[in-house]
Amino acid sequence: MTCEGFFFVIEGMDGAGKSSIARQLYDALSQTHRDQVALTYQPHDPSAAGIYIRDVLAKRSKASPLALALAFALNRADHLDKVVDPFLAAGEQRIVICDRYALSSLVYQSCDGLSMDDVLGLNRWARQPDLTVYLSVSPRQAYARMRQRPTDRELFERNLSERAEKYQQGMALLRDNGETIAEVEANVEFDQVLASVFDVLKSQGPAWLRIQPPLLLDWRDSDSTA
Repeated sequence: MTCEGFFFVIEGMDGAGKSSIARQLYDALSQTHRDQVALTYQPHDPSAAGIYIRDVLAKRSKASPLALALAFALNRADHLDKVVDPFLAAGEQRIVICDRYALSSLVYQSCDGLSMDDVLGLNRWARQPDLTVYLSVSPRQAYARMRQRPTDRELFERNLSERAEKYQQGMALLRDNGETIAEVEANVEFDQVLASVFDVLKSQGPAWLRIQPPLLLDWRDSDSTA
């Protein structure tokens, strides 16, 4: 673990439930660590690169695969510089939970035609997470959850079978580069997924991490499809 704190990433393809899990983790850890916990996400909208990325994903703008990969890398650099690194450096035993990180870039940009090695090269400078948890969901389950969304699907919410394969390839590449990644079965009910993530944190998180699980929300009542 880094001396400043614990940088924890939640990953998963669309429909895995990662945003809901991230929020529940934040609520639980805030009970025991108070204001020493931050919940954030990537792409990070407030930056110019983040706004550009959202426009491309929403099909309001067009970009080449390389331009989009560079935008994600720039957005990540800005997010680390302005949000993640300062928060972790401001005191001991601080925790940052991040919804998506470099693994998502490896997957989505490689689906656009770039090699994973090329995308990794653009992000090699980025801070390495202390732990990444990947929520593993089947393409069929992901599609079923995404159909419940009230809004139009973004550019990347297609071809989920290819995405699932790419995530496995991306995790293998990052593990070869020294990252710690745990996989959690996410085809089950929300409370089971959350319990499994807590188990991973207890076994692979820092010794000082104190966890008080929150009251569990029903999957259907939470924003569980992100």
